[in-house]
Amino acid sequence: MGPPSSSGFYVSRAVALLLAGLAAALLLALLVLAALYGRCARLPPSELRHRGRPDAAPSPTRSPGQPLATGQTRPSREPAGTAAPGTWRPPGPWDQLRLPPWLVPLHYELELWPRLRPNESWASTLTFTGRVNITVRCTVATARLLLHSLFLDCERAEVRGPLPSGAEDRTVGRVPVDDVWFASDMQYMVLELGGTLQPGSRYELQLSFSSLVYQDLREGLFFNVYTDQGERRVLLASQMEPTFARSVFPCFDEPALKATFNITIIHHPSYVALSNMPKLGQSTKRDVNGSMWTITTFSTTPPMPTYLVAFAICDYDHVDRTERGKQIRIWARKDAITNGNADFALNITGPIFSFLEDLFNISYPLPKTDIIALPTFDNSAMENWGLLIFDESLLLMQPNDQVTDKKAVISFILSHEIGHQWFGNLVTMNWWNDIWLKEGFASYFEFGVINYFNPEFPRNEIFFSNILHNVLSEDHALVSRAVSLKVENFTETSEINELFDLFTYNKGASLARMLSSFLNENLFISALKSYLKTFSYSNAEQDDLWRHFQMVIDDQNKILLPATVKSIMDSWTHQSGFPVITLNVSTGVIKQEPFYLGKVKNETLLTHNDTWIIPILWIKNGTAQSLVWLDKSSKIFPEMKVSASDHDWVILNLNVTGYYRVNYDQLGWKKLNQQLEKDPKGIPVIHRLQLIDDAFSLSKNNYIEIETALDLTKYLAEEDEIIVWYAVLVNLVTKDLVFDVNSYDMYPLLKKYLLKRLISIWNMYSTVIRENMATLQDDYLALVALEKLFETACWLGLEDCLQLSRELFKNWANHPENEIPSPIKSVILCYGIALGSDEEWDFLLNMYANKTKEEERIQLAYAMSCSKNPWILNRYMEYAITASPFTFNETNIIEVVAASEVGRYIAKDFLVNNWQAVSKRYGTQSLVTLMYIIGRTISTDLQITERRR
Repeated sequence: MGPPSSSGFYVSRAVALLLAGLAAALLLALLVLAALYGRCARLPPSELRHRGRPDAAPSPTRSPGQPLATGQTRPSREPAGTAAPGTWRPPGPWDQLRLPPWLVPLHYELELWPRLRPNESWASTLTFTGRVNITVRCTVATARLLLHSLFLDCERAEVRGPLPSGAEDRTVGRVPVDDVWFASDMQYMVLELGGTLQPGSRYELQLSFSSLVYQDLREGLFFNVYTDQGERRVLLASQMEPTFARSVFPCFDEPALKATFNITIIHHPSYVALSNMPKLGQSTKRDVNGSMWTITTFSTTPPMPTYLVAFAICDYDHVDRTERGKQIRIWARKDAITNGNADFALNITGPIFSFLEDLFNISYPLPKTDIIALPTFDNSAMENWGLLIFDESLLLMQPNDQVTDKKAVISFILSHEIGHQWFGNLVTMNWWNDIWLKEGFASYFEFGVINYFNPEFPRNEIFFSNILHNVLSEDHALVSRAVSLKVENFTETSEINELFDLFTYNKGASLARMLSSFLNENLFISALKSYLKTFSYSNAEQDDLWRHFQMVIDDQNKILLPATVKSIMDSWTHQSGFPVITLNVSTGVIKQEPFYLGKVKNETLLTHNDTWIIPILWIKNGTAQSLVWLDKSSKIFPEMKVSASDHDWVILNLNVTGYYRVNYDQLGWKKLNQQLEKDPKGIPVIHRLQLIDDAFSLSKNNYIEIETALDLTKYLAEEDEIIVWYAVLVNLVTKDLVFDVNSYDMYPLLKKYLLKRLISIWNMYSTVIRENMATLQDDYLALVALEKLFETACWLGLEDCLQLSRELFKNWANHPENEIPSPIKSVILCYGIALGSDEEWDFLLNMYANKTKEEERIQLAYAMSCSKNPWILNRYMEYAITASPFTFNETNIIEVVAASEVGRYIAKDFLVNNWQAVSKRYGTQSLVTLMYIIGRTISTDLQITERRR
């Protein structure tokens, strides 16, 4: 669930007219869909999901004469099955997003039987059936039950109880079930009872159900088709977070409703079944057709929410080790296990568990951990208790991954998911509005883990590059997205899915880091130990966390805060955006204000009255100073004034641990610029990064003049830290600048300015590339930043860069076993094609046709669009829309060409002449995207006239 990105661009009048026409067409389509909605809503729940799929199999149904169990409702194709616009229901609890508090689940007995068999021609769906017995405690007298169910056909529904307590031995009665219906808007199954459940009593809901498993959804149950040992194979896995458990079995699908689970999976004997807990036993059964199936049962789980329930059915091998007496197994394709691709992940998993156990003084409570690498898993990784699920690209090391950032990426993601075993699994947020309590802290501790095992890693610079820079680039005062939200603000289930974003992960981690910095690491960890111990196997809210931090603060007298922890941190978690603090070094006055995108324009639109309680760690002339607090709109700090001396300078936000940007008055920026030109290494690397990033962001949004930011780059000929260069280049050489056809007057100025400063850092890294790229394998920041440096040098026409591109491409073409270094491969491929002829292009096309990995095919598809020859690009687009052996299914080739330097002009005419073919090949939505892209090249009235024609 990766964070989204956003960007803006100019739309011409021609494009606007076209989009207006397309909007009208889309409106008509929506009206047709609306007319069909009622009809779709009346189908059985399992068919709502695949309605309209030409290849979708119908849901299983009983023969008309087959009797129903007592209290059972037939999964009818008539309106009674689902509450829909055509089936009126009075307002009730089924209209609310949250379950009513009538029942508390205590235990699930869950059995699933997916009809997955090897050596079959797998369609896009397969059937599964299941049974679940849910033990619940009634808290409010009720004759109606609500639980979550989505796309499930109810085959049987019974309610037993009240259940005897303790050793009481008596016959258990039944409560009649008069009706079962589905409130599809809020995804509820509603049981109308013929009797009333009594508060304090326990009951058992017995439900049988069926539905479909899809290959392409990655929600609930899904399956992957893949190749292993030269054969086509299939596996089944699950993704329940956040609200997909309800599409696998009827349940109380909220994070606070924890229960224990006994799980049984029925599967083909050639497969292995995995779940959260160790295997308890196995038996066999024969189905009505005489086929044998294996029944695997698993031990009882600890109390946990439904979103952590996990299954996998696969024909995989594994590697294993024991850590502190507990088994760790990594499961993957047999080829991958044989080749040792899982060994790196296996070797670091146990030590990560041990480190976090020692850090929090809480042992991992499960007896085993399985980690499975799926061929395709859109969610990247999932922390299910006892069965972690990864996309194999983020867990397995390939032989050519040594000189990449792959080891670091695997380490970060494993650390994140293992961190969840405490933050999320052991202690779970009470509801999704506080999801940052698990995702923010898991993201923060990624860096603590990595730093422990790799103390030489530049922790502050990596956090800035991976976490802080990205979220500060997206956050601002007009974003209506706080880290912690009010529950009552949620009205639809889809809003929960939207919480898995940059603010939950990156801003949450940044606020945890800020909290740690103004306390200290010992107090920070002590508070978390107390919090985790108190709420183990339970749930917590944000205020619970603040209380435990306050208790730790109150037990000591060294750290003094200007307000309670709750008051300080609520000012950051309950309001959107972040502050800009401005220091006047002549007076020592600091003021705070909200950060706006385009300050002058937007300040008239919104008055932001709230302030933040801001911790300010700072340095003066290279020496760290005492923490101060800005707890109102402005304040005077005489100690921050600087003298006329050239050696006097101040930087606020030490190590960039605060979640804010820093501005200075003209003298403050001048002093910093003087220091950079005189002795840049007198300012730590993290602060050279900070100065560049803050200055360009502030200038872009009208807080300071662009000249102030540019002044900070004058020293760059002396800058030998590639990550600082990366910050400069992403701000100066933006995608918009490269794409803008009107930037021709700026290009020679930028080329002259940058090349004379860039040559030193270029010579350093081009030598490494030519002589021994392997020396960079443990330099994470260099591996991250090298592509941008190489790309910019070639774009600026540095002859040595162009020549190196030719050399590396030619060497690879002549000896494909000599792989191009991965960090710069995309750039080399692009310039190899741009500087070459049809011979190089045809070679790349042949390589594309012989590749099977989607990631590699996409990389080659983009590289082929770099050609400077119009006829080659026209031929490329012709290949894409005609019946060709090269299907280019991974990406939209017309869009790729339209976004390239020469292709932007070629694609316009191609689209005009092949409008219908492009629409047929890539869909009507692609036409909208193409017009956006092409619209950026339209800058004259003549071009507008041509487009209208």
